[in-house]
Amino acid sequence: MTVAERAPAATLVIFGALGDLTRRLLVPAIVNLVRGDLVGDDFRIVGVSHHDGDDDHLRDRLDDFIGKADGEGGANGDKAGAQDPDWLKLRDRITYLKGDFEDAATFAALKDQITGNAAFYLATAPGFFGPIIASLGTAGLLEQTDDAFRRVVIEKPFGHDLPSAQALDADILQHLDESQIYRIDHFLGKETVQNILVARFANTVVEAVWNNRYIDHVQITAAETVTVGTRGKFYDGTGAMRDMVPNHLFQLLAMVGMEPPNSFDAESIRNEKAKVIAAIRAPKPEDVATVAVRGRYTAGRAGDADVFDYRAEPDVAPDSRTETYVAVKLMVDSWRWAGVPFYLRTGKGLAARDTEVVVQFKPVPYAQFAGADDARLPPNRMVIQIQPDEGLSIDILAKKPGPVIEPVPVSLDFAYADHFRLGHTTGYETLLYDMLTGDQTLFQRADQIESGWEAVQPILDAWAAGGEPEPYAAGSDGPDAAAALLARDGRAWHAIGRSA
Repeated sequence: MTVAERAPAATLVIFGALGDLTRRLLVPAIVNLVRGDLVGDDFRIVGVSHHDGDDDHLRDRLDDFIGKADGEGGANGDKAGAQDPDWLKLRDRITYLKGDFEDAATFAALKDQITGNAAFYLATAPGFFGPIIASLGTAGLLEQTDDAFRRVVIEKPFGHDLPSAQALDADILQHLDESQIYRIDHFLGKETVQNILVARFANTVVEAVWNNRYIDHVQITAAETVTVGTRGKFYDGTGAMRDMVPNHLFQLLAMVGMEPPNSFDAESIRNEKAKVIAAIRAPKPEDVATVAVRGRYTAGRAGDADVFDYRAEPDVAPDSRTETYVAVKLMVDSWRWAGVPFYLRTGKGLAARDTEVVVQFKPVPYAQFAGADDARLPPNRMVIQIQPDEGLSIDILAKKPGPVIEPVPVSLDFAYADHFRLGHTTGYETLLYDMLTGDQTLFQRADQIESGWEAVQPILDAWAAGGEPEPYAAGSDGPDAAAALLARDGRAWHAIGRSA
């Protein structure tokens, strides 16, 4: 059995330390690393924010959430987590630095607190990414030695279109080497996402049919019941396309579509993923209307909550044209995937929370079963359930007991919870550990980011030129045009919330 080694001693500096990302996801993930003995007593955290406060203020703010993560970083709102022994091991090694992100004095004070290995986590608004990195560089905080690494973790969104992503890359590469940059995508920290690689490359029976000879199409879904909530100001300037498609969904597409790497080192895997994203065919402007759908939720009920019309949400413009739902049909121009469409969709305020990859195989070329109803002989299908209820299922046909041969669909199911103890995780544990140990496998490289934006840029341009998102009722599966997108090809979406 392979045992993960403890990460080296390091200081993690979190810019935006009083924000929700830090207390709901990052620090609970670090406590889980402490619990697993993956970071030791030589690991500490420095939180930076412009708000008034001190060490105790930051620690008290974190008490509410520690030990209560529910897989999405939620908490029960009490301070029971403050009694968690693993949190108590870490608590006194968290300090606070008040300072403006664009003030040289902040970085001078920070330098006095940093020795040895250090990583800087930018849990801030995207507009601060460039200025913070420039200030770290000017202060000498990014200079590495043989005995001390310096790394920067950058949250999404990385740019808001192709030109801005290219400009941001150019800015930060003035101060950092690509090997120091960790562009994080929390989707890639989920066990079931990483299991795509194992399912493909550790199983001959899977990889043998993983091509356009046997696969009809692929569907990738990231559906949420939640709405924009208090994030209206951010979301109204971003939208579902920018928020999800060129990052989260393209990373899933890359793992499904990549060629077998020469080895499982970080660069070999990232090279193959980059090739897939670069091979995504950008739609022609005149084709956008037939390959891309955008929607906007209206009032209704999603999950267990009543939902306002999107335009009535706080901090959303009353005449907003921002989409809360996207569905796209994309082609990958490679030998393996020629002719196989990839259908991607994501949205808020939908019928169920469901992130999955559905690989639909082609039907058998000839049905030898006399009298069998073709409608009851569906093709084989693999469903990789990423969240919730993580697992994998394969739909096959089997004989129904009886005197005649009657094929019926059955499902072979694997549920993670039935075989492994998953515990309460936030999805950031693996990513933070990999960053501390210098493994960039699950982090995006500049060429992946820019190729992703390049593929969706024609759609963004067409939508910016005019038109409105199609309304869909909160609690539904999305706009009618999304169903029509597949119906035109004689196909249908796998039902949201249905794991098999």
